[in-house]
Amino acid sequence: MPPFTRDTRRARPAWLDARFLIGIVLVAASVAGVWGVIHAARQTAPALAVEHPVVPGQSITAADVVEIDVQLGAAADGYLTPADLEDGLVATAAIAAGDLVPVAAVAEADAVDVTTVVVRSTLDVPANVDVGTTVELWASPAEEPGQHGEPRVIVTSATVANLVTDDGVMRQEGAVVELVVSRDVVGEVLRHVSGGSALSVVPASLAREANAADPSDDENAETDNEHAGDGTDAGDGDEAAGDAPESDQ
Repeated sequence: MPPFTRDTRRARPAWLDARFLIGIVLVAASVAGVWGVIHAARQTAPALAVEHPVVPGQSITAADVVEIDVQLGAAADGYLTPADLEDGLVATAAIAAGDLVPVAAVAEADAVDVTTVVVRSTLDVPANVDVGTTVELWASPAEEPGQHGEPRVIVTSATVANLVTDDGVMRQEGAVVELVVSRDVVGEVLRHVSGGSALSVVPASLAREANAADPSDDENAETDNEHAGDGTDAGDGDEAAGDAPESDQ
């Protein structure tokens, strides 16, 4: 009987298995990746938001903004930060209260070619018009005492900077409106103000809708005219038909 021989080789520990090590590495990488994504999502940066509505041409100072921490990610460069705030900055576009200040909505004062004019709207201003609203200014030139010509738009795009309405017992129709306009149209506006034109402030969206509705009205008018012409022809035909029996008699 052969002598008993004992295998002296030791079994390799399970943790030394290559597959086990690769699995550990993959799990660690997955955990690190998830942590990185969460950390990036939670990372905030300081930005500036306005505390009240801002209109084009208005200076932006430390008193007009508040610093907040926001998660902007790749869009962070598109908004004003506390480090960007400096003297001489003015708004080039309307910014609603509480909104962040876009870098594209501010510029140096020398680069902004707008100013403000004060007009009185002869008609009540719609309820949806407020500070920061984009409006059009219409004028009906004065022709004779108490008579005005056809209204036409004299400012296609203006921003309401201030609005004063009369809420008293003896209220007057209309409102006093401070508008931010391009310097190119100031002369035209002042000419109508001094000439006694009837001015009206109209929301830009409503004005565009009205203009868009005009072609259909013209088409309807043409259609009505065609029908009216057909009716006239038919009437003439009836008269001719009515005359025929008389000639026969």
